Amino acid sequence: MARRQVHFKAEDIWDTPEDGNRYEVIDGQLYVSPPPNRWHQRMIFRLVTLLGPVVVRDNLGEMYLAPIGVVLGEPDGVEPDIVFVRRERLDILSDRGIEGTPDLVVEVLSPSTRSRDRGLKMRRYHAAGVPHYWLVDYESPALETYRSGEQGYKSTGRYGPGGELRSDLFPGLLIHLDDIFA
Repeated sequence: MARRQVHFKAEDIWDTPEDGNRYEVIDGQLYVSPPPNRWHQRMIFRLVTLLGPVVVRDNLGEMYLAPIGVVLGEPDGVEPDIVFVRRERLDILSDRGIEGTPDLVVEVLSPSTRSRDRGLKMRRYHAAGVPHYWLVDYESPALETYRSGEQGYKSTGRYGPGGELRSDLFPGLLIHLDDIFA
């Protein structure tokens, strides 16, 4: 007897158990990740601590950190580590989460998600039209920035300890990478 493959819908992310795991639907397949380790959470906290005050002070939009559901469209429902939506696009926010394409997605690489974040998810974010994608690698340590291009994401920089990052998404903000990786 042939096995029947189950295909999930993007919206199925809102029907997953509240068990501490992270559930994502990518290309109709369900992915489950264990709770993040402390280094992963530390990187998220430090980056949000630097970006958040500027987003609020300058009324740039809304920033959220995991867990928050993001439906990019069929067949992709994900839970990025950090998501930013510009003020002009806040109509994609709903009571459930984000139902549309954010302006920035940040993923912190973990042993269990590293290859997915660099591969499958990166391709799906590009296909959905996410213009900016950042990867934080606490093992390297480095923050890699990408901008969407015709053939996929193009690297716009790799920043490590001692480096400084500016982004047109957050005018006037200068991030000292030592503040993240210290």
